[in-house]
Parts: sequence; structure tokens; C-alpha cells
Amino acid sequence: MNVSFLQIALNVVGGLGIFLLGMKHMSEGLQAVSGDRLRKIISVATNNRVMGVLMGILVTCLVQSSSVTTVMVVGFVNSAIMNLMQAIGVILGANIGTTITGWILVLNIGKWGLPILGIAAFFFLFSKSERIRYIGMTIMGIGMVFFGLELMKNGFKPLRSMEEFSAWFQTFHITLDGGIFAAYGDIIKCALVGMVLTMIVQSSSATLGITIGLAATGVIEFQTAAALVMGENIGTTITALLASIGTTTNAKRAAYAHFFFNVLGTIWFIALFPIAIKGLSALVASKTGFNPLDISIDSMDEKEFGLVITSGIALTHTTFNVANVLIFLPFIGFLAKFVTWLAPEKETKESAHLTYLDIRMLDTPTLGIVQSQGQLNFMAESVEGMMDQLKECLGGKATTAIESKIFHREEILDNVQKEIFLFLSNMVSGQVPHEVTTKAHMQMRIADEYESLSDYIANVLKGIKKMEQNKLHLDGPAKDKLLVLHERVASYIATVDQHMKDENADHLAWANTEGAAIGKLMKETRREHLARLQKEEVSPYFSLAYTDMLNFYRRMKDHALNIAEVVSGDK
Repeated sequence: MNVSFLQIALNVVGGLGIFLLGMKHMSEGLQAVSGDRLRKIISVATNNRVMGVLMGILVTCLVQSSSVTTVMVVGFVNSAIMNLMQAIGVILGANIGTTITGWILVLNIGKWGLPILGIAAFFFLFSKSERIRYIGMTIMGIGMVFFGLELMKNGFKPLRSMEEFSAWFQTFHITLDGGIFAAYGDIIKCALVGMVLTMIVQSSSATLGITIGLAATGVIEFQTAAALVMGENIGTTITALLASIGTTTNAKRAAYAHFFFNVLGTIWFIALFPIAIKGLSALVASKTGFNPLDISIDSMDEKEFGLVITSGIALTHTTFNVANVLIFLPFIGFLAKFVTWLAPEKETKESAHLTYLDIRMLDTPTLGIVQSQGQLNFMAESVEGMMDQLKECLGGKATTAIESKIFHREEILDNVQKEIFLFLSNMVSGQVPHEVTTKAHMQMRIADEYESLSDYIANVLKGIKKMEQNKLHLDGPAKDKLLVLHERVASYIATVDQHMKDENADHLAWANTEGAAIGKLMKETRREHLARLQKEEVSPYFSLAYTDMLNFYRRMKDHALNIAEVVSGDK
């Protein structure tokens, strides 16, 4: 290996590294600046396929990575936050949203990349305002993207004068003048190279940057670059496929839908490639005055050449993805049915641990917090279900199956709480916006309260079983009073749960008033029970067990009130 090639390799690898780091900073900065807006965009996902596509476009523009969006979608489907139809719509939109990267690169301000980076770095490092810091991070990322691309271009330039590389790149030359079908072998070969390269780098934006760098310096021709871009659209699906490993069946289906959508789209575009590329080139010529198929870097200004070629690549990338979405949009239902057939549901026993929090979501904390919220909703619904089952036990309808369900669910919620705590702790250990940190701490507290609620529900059942073991049973008056109290506490918990899901911070006054009313009901129940004890209507052993149950219900009410206080920001 000679020094010249080593220098080329160092420039290209260094430029690619800075380019990727810039994409990461730009993505993280945009996520932080968008904050709640990003979560609100996610929350409007409906079964309306057009809305799903629009949501995918917006989210991908904000996070600047279709791979991040698709991994996020797989995570949300895995957590049951999204269904399959919603996910496919968002994935289609992500394919359009990612094309903005190409148009950003069309700006061709590589020489300004370093000054932009430097100025933005001062705001990022020294500003006391968190919002200004993240805006600085975003602009710093943009500067790094352009600086990295400029380094790659400078690295690729010497390849034109190296005969061995010119000969090698010539093997990827696509001839469009030999008839419509003459060039298909070369087109497919280039597409496969683009696919493999993207699978290795796991970033279609990075391989798009490499492709533009090669084409803008004249190392490869425009039509070769366009074919590479087609393959890159398939290669980018590997990220979602890897993210689906170990997830639910529905999450796997979402990843498969992404793969087949991009593969089928690439196939039809390759079939029409000779015609399509000539049409797109003519469109570029009508706007710039130069046809990218006819120009050479040796016959015109280098910067002007780069602008024409980059515009052509960006237009090809955008046209392909927009056309692909428009073609497949009416057939989302068929695609969903196909991947459902391909990955049938397997019967699985509910495990005693949580499998829905995807660590890949830690890369997008603004959206990861949505996933953990989904698990809090699961805890809330589980507690409500346990209260319904406990009512059956109090009413004398207890069965071994019902009792096992309560104890098993209590064990599950113990582990859910631990995994939520671990997930959120890892999330806030990095550099995340203050509002995300605050939200994460609130969720940790709420998860702890729900875990405690499940413990006390199980304790009531243990009390009932202990009474039965001692030949004691709830008589009519004791059972009636306990059922009234149970209904009141269960209703209180259900209402608090709904406010928690809606993030309603204005219900604390009601929670305090209703909590006080429940406390008063408990005192009356206790007083009436003690009166029965004095009259020797119940035994001291029965009284001790019954009083313990009343205390368990008091603790349930207290933990539900704690949840209301956390949601309102009072704790």
C-alpha cells in the first residue's frame, strides 16, 4: 500500500467519522429542541394511512435518520403503543423524510462547515440556556456534516488520477445507450454494492454522503450513483431487522414490512431505470442548464459540476421514495396481511418479566419516554385487573386460578418496576434535556407506587387465605362493609389511573377530597367493627385480621394519592 492511497483512506475514513458524528449531534439536538412536539406528533398516529405517512415524514425530518425512525417504530409496536397498520404508514413516511439529507447536501457549503461548527460549539459549550445549547448542538452537527463531506470529497479527488482505481470503478459504468435492457446487469451490480455498503455502515445517510462525494468529484458517473442509491434503500432496512430480534411478533412484522416495501420499490424502479434516469436528468437540465448524464468534471467548473450532480442524486432519491409511497399507499392493508401471514402469532405464556422496553430507544430519549409511559399504563391496567379479581375473592368466588393470577401479576409488576427504573436510569445518565429528566424521575416514582399497590392487593388476598387457614370467614356485615370500601378504593384508583394516562395535572384537589372521604369511610368501618368486637360478635383473631385488611386498603388509597401528587407536580 503506497502513501498516496493511505492518505486517501485516512481522509475518507476521517471525513466519514465526522459526517456520522455530525448526523448524530444534529439528530440529538433536533430531538431536544422539538421536545414535547415530537411526542405529540407520535400521539396523533391513527389507522389513517395518510396521517401515518405524514407523521413518518415529520419525525424523520426531526431526528434526521430513517433508521432511527424505523427502530423507534419497531420499539413502539413491540410495546403495543402502535399497531401494525400505523407502523407501516410511519415507515413509508420515514422513507420520504430521509430524502431531506440529500437536499441539505445540495447546499454545497462545505468550506463553511468548519466555521459553522466552531461558532456553534461556543453556544453549545458556554450557553446557560438549555434550549440555546441544543440549538447550538444542532447547528454544530450541520457544520460537521458539511465538513465531513468536504473531507471525503478531498479524499476521493486523487482517485481520478490513479489508473488502477479508474479501471476498477469503470467496472461499475452503466451504459444507457445500448437499449433499455442492455444495462440491467450493471444497474443490479451497483445496487448490490450500495445495499452491502449500507448494511455495513447501517446508515443510508452516510452511504448517500459517500455516493455524493464520489460522484461530485467525478470518480463515478451520475447513473452509477443513482443505482447505488437504489441499493442503499434496501441496505437501510437491516437496522430495523436487527432491532426486531427478540421482539414481539408484531414488531417483527413491522420490520419485514419495511424490508419488502423497499425491495419491491427498488425492483420496479430498476425495471424502469433507463427511462426514469433520463427523465430525471432532463428535469435537472431544465433547472440548471446542464444534463448530469452529459457533463464531465474536466469540461466545467468543479463546484458547478458538483452542484448539478448532487442535485440529480437528491432528485432521484426523492422521486424514487415519493413515487414508491404513492404506489404502495393504497396497498398497505395487503402488505400488513402478507407480513402477518409470513410471521404468524405464536402462543406464549405470560412471562414474569418485561420484554417491551427496548434499549435501542435510549438513543432517542424524547421518544423513549413515550415507551416507558406505555409500561406505566400497563401497570395501571394490571392493578385495576387485580382489584377486580380481588373483589371476586372477597365475594366468596375465589378459585385457585384467580388467586394464582393475582400473585403472578404481583410478581410481574415487581419486575416491571425494576426494569422501568433501570431503563430510565440509563436514559438520564447521558446528556438529555431537562424536561426528559424530570419526566423520567416522575415515571420512576409512579412505577414504584404501582408496585406498592400490587403488594397491598396481594396482602389482602393473603389475609383472606390466612383467615381460611384458621377456620375464620368473613360474615355478612364484615363482608358487606369491606366490599363497599373495596368498590370505593377501586374506583379511586381507576380515576387516578386515567388522569395519569392523560397526564392531567389539575385533578389533585379532587384526589385530596375523595381521598379524605375514603379515609372517613375507613374510620366508620373500623368503629363499627370495634363495636361488634365489644359485643363479642367476632373473635379477637378475626378482628386482628380484619383490621389488617382495613390498613391495607388505607395504604392503597395513600399510594394512589401519591400518584396523583406526582402527576400534578406536587411531589
